[in-house]
Amino acid sequence: MYRIVALQFTIAVLFSALVAFFAGVEKGWSAAMGGAVAVIGSGVYALIVAGGENDAKAAMRRHFRAEMVKVFITAALFIVALVLFPSASWLWLILGFAVATLAYWFSLLAV
Repeated sequence: MYRIVALQFTIAVLFSALVAFFAGVEKGWSAAMGGAVAVIGSGVYALIVAGGENDAKAAMRRHFRAEMVKVFITAALFIVALVLFPSASWLWLILGFAVATLAYWFSLLAV
């Protein structure tokens, strides 16, 4: 699970670097913040799910709890990013998040 988050982080960094190179540094930072929101949420999910027993009911509860925490953290981090960095570009923030999230889901398909 942590390899998936590491791959997600790598793709988010590469995407934000490409955005910074082609569209400007400010837009690149916005994409990086969006990618960071996705990576942090996935990392927290992995931490919650990683250590557990083999009981199916407990595993389901753990995944549900992890997803709820991930959704809350994602929303909170978007709010924090937009409040602390009002000059952030909404479009690139959302695109950075979308690219990192897609990287997460595609890497899960490969595993």
